[in-house]
Amino acid sequence: MTEDRSPPDQSPGASPEADNPRAPDTPQTTVARHIEDYALIGDCHSAALVSRDGSLDWLCWPRFDSPACFAALLGSTDNGRWRIAPQADPTRVSRRYWPDTMILETLFETADGSVALIDFMSPSQAAVVRIVEGRSGQVALTLELALRFEYGSAVPWVTRLNHGSGLLAVCGPDQVVLHTDVPLQGRGMSTGADFTVKAGERVCFSLAHGSSHLPPPTPPDARQALCEAEAFWTDWTARCTYRGRWPEAVRRSLLTLKALTYAPTGGIVAAPTTSLPEQFGGSRNWDYRFCWLRDATFTLMALMHAGFREEAEAWGAWLRRSVAGTPAQVQTLYGLAGERWLMEWEVPWLDGYQGARPVRVGNAASTQLQLDVYGELMDALFQEVEAGLVRPSASWPLQRALVEHLEKLWLQPDESIWEVRGGAQNFTFSKAMCWVALDRAIRSAETHHLTAPLPRWRTLRDTIHKSVCERGFNTEKNSFTQVYGGEALDASLLLLPLVGFLPPDDPRIQGTVAAIGRELMQDGLIMRYRTHETADGLPPGEGVFLACSFWYVDNLVLQGRHAEAEALFERLLGLCNDVGLLAEEYDPHAKRQLGNFPQAFSHLALINSAVNIANHHQGPAHRRPSGSSEAPADGD
Repeated sequence: MTEDRSPPDQSPGASPEADNPRAPDTPQTTVARHIEDYALIGDCHSAALVSRDGSLDWLCWPRFDSPACFAALLGSTDNGRWRIAPQADPTRVSRRYWPDTMILETLFETADGSVALIDFMSPSQAAVVRIVEGRSGQVALTLELALRFEYGSAVPWVTRLNHGSGLLAVCGPDQVVLHTDVPLQGRGMSTGADFTVKAGERVCFSLAHGSSHLPPPTPPDARQALCEAEAFWTDWTARCTYRGRWPEAVRRSLLTLKALTYAPTGGIVAAPTTSLPEQFGGSRNWDYRFCWLRDATFTLMALMHAGFREEAEAWGAWLRRSVAGTPAQVQTLYGLAGERWLMEWEVPWLDGYQGARPVRVGNAASTQLQLDVYGELMDALFQEVEAGLVRPSASWPLQRALVEHLEKLWLQPDESIWEVRGGAQNFTFSKAMCWVALDRAIRSAETHHLTAPLPRWRTLRDTIHKSVCERGFNTEKNSFTQVYGGEALDASLLLLPLVGFLPPDDPRIQGTVAAIGRELMQDGLIMRYRTHETADGLPPGEGVFLACSFWYVDNLVLQGRHAEAEALFERLLGLCNDVGLLAEEYDPHAKRQLGNFPQAFSHLALINSAVNIANHHQGPAHRRPSGSSEAPADGD
């Protein structure tokens, strides 16, 4: 395609002299949609969020962690969006994913007829495809396209393509080509169109991204791309081996994990978004477009138990590459290809989701000391071998180096699984995961006859176990506590029996589960911790953390309380939005989802709990821990 060299005043978009959107002359419209009103589309390189009213409000190109070119989710409509919707208010809106795919269909019903908006990203190139399909009658629609690069701050230069078949937008290193047969018009700082679709008709839009120093990308043929995308996703989902009671929820969670995978490296991002708040209007807004070591074992086992061996292998390979180097420099999180420099900064020109500021890019938690990640990392490397994904000796030198470093490190205070920014403490769960690291190393050496200083390691394993049981257990509460010598509880302690630290029938574990159910339960759901409460009973700065409730389900299964476990699991499934997606947290009072969306950790926990319920007679399937009989009963 070639550009139309018409003067700027004839182009359908903006000129170089256009005002910066940080201070536009025209009023901005704040996006006020609920988090659960969004759905995800993706191509295993990046992802977009589309609202119930047909507005694509978030997209980073060409990678999950690239600067957004549609950022209305975190600001105003002037920060970039792409909306296609009926001109008249619909009488009803419903949506669904096509079975076993990431193809989203939104059905708009109006007084004059109905149309379906079909949205997806092409798995074969960086392109978003939107197809409007007439279902009945005749519907008048409108299109608004406002491209804003660099997180909504940069207006591109826009020119028409030949024969009026679309437009080209260029800004710095990026260029985007829109192809459509619908006539486009410049409307202030955006591009617009009005068109009508009758029953049986299809109107197509293809938006492709490329580097500006290369020839403009050719958008895919929409109809062909739809067939290819459907085949891609259904072929992948067909490999799922889960046969439990909740196949749709499990497959949707697995599809979400696949969509959050960066295909070139196998890394899986925690979420495709940044700065969706943990509390409405609050400041705990973090960038989750990176890969956390903490997710390692959960991810590995969820994929393995659902039949996705190739993805598990790719994730394990990403893990080993990312942590390669001196153990003293192991981070809590990495970039999509294992990048380590994830400097955190604030975006001042974005007002934040419904006013929740600041908006952050990058994540300073990457530099924190979080001792529990050593346990998660060693557990994942151990499980890789047990599953037959790699040879026992494949990463043994690395594992030995990690344990030798941990021998010097485990007594230090850290920032914990929850990445607190209030100072390091001796967190009980962190110390227990140091025990996991030693336990998995010892088991590997014993089972596969690998060279290791086993007497020293066994002594240290026992020392850590005794330390946790003596200093992390509060006899008055009959529960393990968040920190050594403390009284506050922490839902991370629900993982102790799942990793084999103590058997589920140990009185200390039973007491801990009971105490967490008593003190951390809010409206039937489990909080991470309870500090200084707000008026609604929630800790300041966040809602109920969804993964914790799934861990509570796992403990109910381990204790033989199967009816309670299934009832809570069903309750959690009911918190999914209408297309089966979960954020990080939930506000039980406002009955709204909170935090970055969709959240891999929530969907991993859902999958693993579903597997555990289906296999309750075999114990905690998603972890395959060392076994309760191997954990010292008295901490000695």
